[in-house]
Amino acid sequence: MVLLLKRSISNNMPVKKLVPLLSALVTAVILPLIFQNPYYIQIGIMIGVNAILAMGLVMLLSTGLVTLGSAAYWAVGAYASTLLVMKMGLNFWLALLVSGFIAGIIGLGVGAVIIRLSKVAFTFVTIIIGIIITLVVGRVDFFGGWGGIVSIPKPDPIPLPFSITIDFTKRISYYYLMLFLLLLTILVSFALYKSRIGRTWKAIKLNLQLAETLGINSYLYALLAFVISAVFAGLAGSFYAHTFKTIEPETFGFWRSIYIQVYAILGGVDFYISGPIVGSIILTVLPELFRMAKEIEPIITAIILLIIVIFLPGGLLSLPEVIRNSRGLGAKENLLPALFRRNKISRSKN
Repeated sequence: MVLLLKRSISNNMPVKKLVPLLSALVTAVILPLIFQNPYYIQIGIMIGVNAILAMGLVMLLSTGLVTLGSAAYWAVGAYASTLLVMKMGLNFWLALLVSGFIAGIIGLGVGAVIIRLSKVAFTFVTIIIGIIITLVVGRVDFFGGWGGIVSIPKPDPIPLPFSITIDFTKRISYYYLMLFLLLLTILVSFALYKSRIGRTWKAIKLNLQLAETLGINSYLYALLAFVISAVFAGLAGSFYAHTFKTIEPETFGFWRSIYIQVYAILGGVDFYISGPIVGSIILTVLPELFRMAKEIEPIITAIILLIIVIFLPGGLLSLPEVIRNSRGLGAKENLLPALFRRNKISRSKN
């Protein structure tokens, strides 16, 4: 994997794309130093968690499969890491890796069975699996029941040279850990999309029958995407559990899987990395900005999603292309017809 990352970044990352990426990284690093309020740092942490989950989902969507059970593997990672640390006494860093591995193994077992189903059946089965996992952790006392698990230990300190220790007593330490996991997810995703694997995913999504006639085993490539997506969710779950110190079944319910879908669709599923990040930023900050009640938050989210699907099926990041196609930035009256025209073209392709 290290060789894949090095080769992909060195051969496929042009300078014009590297500069914005580094600028965004520098901004993300210095933001908590400027806005030191723990509340703002907490929002930044949730943006990162949501982005990791959405990136894993987009990876599966890149094969043409739609899942509504992504939160299930998030739950697996959270509960596995919590139990490994609290029941078995494992170090957090080892539990983090093991929880991702467990989520991946479960994803492998589930995916090996359901990926052979039709796309519609696959989607419905993922919903059922998500509900089953929520019911299991809610009804079994070993997993804490519906009340969940509280007082989850924080990550173990990280000793550094010169007698420096990162001890996770302040929220900013969790933020930088999240940033590290997000950056790792971005690098792995970028390497995969720029490799033969990513090109094969794209071919499967564009035309499954044609890809299979060329000798591509669509089942194995879809299974690979499913497993990697589960691993990402498992790592995010482990981090979430030890950051917020409390987990309960309702956190990982069906609506959370819907939100993960919206994070991806809002930014644009064709923008494999930037799309999930943009969608996560908007839909994590927006409810906090307007202090929405939990009762109306799904309604507002549904309205936003409906507008995006109708006018910008390619997501918010496709807006510059739509504006360019409206025959000039000055021709504002052409923008709305361009939006409808793009929507019509997108439907005709499908």
